[in-house]
Amino acid sequence: MNDLFSTFGLLEWKPWVAALLLPPVPLLGLLLLAWWWQRRRPALSTLLLMVSVLALWFSQCQVTGALLERQLTPMPSLSTQRLAELRRGTSDGKTAVVVLGGGARALVSEYGESRLENPSMERLHYGLWLARQVQAPVLFSGGNSWAQPGAPGEATIAARIASRDYGRNLRWVESESKDTRGNARLSLQLLQQDGITQVLLVTHGWHMRRALRAFDEEAQRIGMAVRLVPAPMGLVADHRLSVMQRWLPSSEGNQRVRQALREWIGLASGA
Repeated sequence: MNDLFSTFGLLEWKPWVAALLLPPVPLLGLLLLAWWWQRRRPALSTLLLMVSVLALWFSQCQVTGALLERQLTPMPSLSTQRLAELRRGTSDGKTAVVVLGGGARALVSEYGESRLENPSMERLHYGLWLARQVQAPVLFSGGNSWAQPGAPGEATIAARIASRDYGRNLRWVESESKDTRGNARLSLQLLQQDGITQVLLVTHGWHMRRALRAFDEEAQRIGMAVRLVPAPMGLVADHRLSVMQRWLPSSEGNQRVRQALREWIGLASGA
């Protein structure tokens, strides 16, 4: 599906398609259909109404998000022992930490400038911390999204924040990509030129499966021998959530469900 969008030059439509496929839009459509059928097919209308209301409820619950994320995050966060092992293997200078962008805002009024969205900021923070732990340089990958043409590239914003707020300079700044496939293609081109053979890939756990697939397939396409080490972050300790937090609708539940469904759609469509 992603290749089809690319072939017909419709990649900028991807945000619109995602918005229509993610809740609550499809469920609102079912509610309208139930209303339309209430006189012609009352039994079916009632059933559809009940299904729609239940689906709306669970589409806002963290328990649903946890179930959808289960197969998206097949690996845990890097342990202290694993970090020590990685640190011993970075002395040859062939390892890089690659941080994938997660969104940016063109203008934040309190700062008077563009800033990273929270997911992107969290990834940058962890990526810089991880780089310090293993003594490796950092690449940040992210341009402006299809939904924000003309906005500053995420990587450019990240480089400014890393330098000014963290006192760390990014080795590579990839500010042209617009999606995960682009992240992989343009990042590996930069790393291949510098002889990098190991990549510590930083992104949220729910995004890791699709990101690894994109980087692995791109590395095979260009014939680059690179070892990909997943470094997922932002994992939720679901066993610590209360019954209320799990089963009642919440903004956190809405966000987790939408993020996970977006990833499953991306995996199914080859994005």
